[in-house]
Amino acid sequence: MAHAALLIVAIGGSQRPISSGASALRLCLQEAERLNARTRLFSGADIDLPTYDPSSTIRTPAALALIESLREADGVIFASPGYHGGVSGLVKNALDYTEDMAKDDRPYLTDRAVGCIAAGAGWQAGGPVLAGLRSIVHALRGWPTPLGVQLNTAEPLFDKDGACLNDSAAGQLREMTRQVVAFATMRRHGARD
Repeated sequence: MAHAALLIVAIGGSQRPISSGASALRLCLQEAERLNARTRLFSGADIDLPTYDPSSTIRTPAALALIESLREADGVIFASPGYHGGVSGLVKNALDYTEDMAKDDRPYLTDRAVGCIAAGAGWQAGGPVLAGLRSIVHALRGWPTPLGVQLNTAEPLFDKDGACLNDSAAGQLREMTRQVVAFATMRRHGARD
């Protein structure tokens, strides 16, 4: 039986219409599509969800779409701005919704490759945010890629249309995406054995 193409889900960015994180995620998803994966992006309004409430079973359509896509995902890529040295509340709240997957056969991010991107106006916030994202991925039983990407948005990285202006940053984002897709491919083939 033929399997559907891999699904890579990207989550993050900020509420700004053209955020560096969302632009980075779009570049990653273009690379994933070039590698024959299906993709889904959740950014900005897509992740502007009510504060996660584990005691409630009521979910907005956007929250349901996020969780269903994560359940189907073979790989995931997260991007967070560095707000005050940590993962943004918008991204963290979206990640909190994975608690709805706790009792799944494949709970949380189990067996999924996960790429992590930290974006901040300067290098100082990138390290703690990247480490925070990787720690969250570990707690959710995911497999962070060897390469995580820090983006210094104090330097010109993306134009007004979201195209990458920095070859080094673009190369790192593409390489991280290749790692997500490669691990997801190996995991899928290994799971059938």
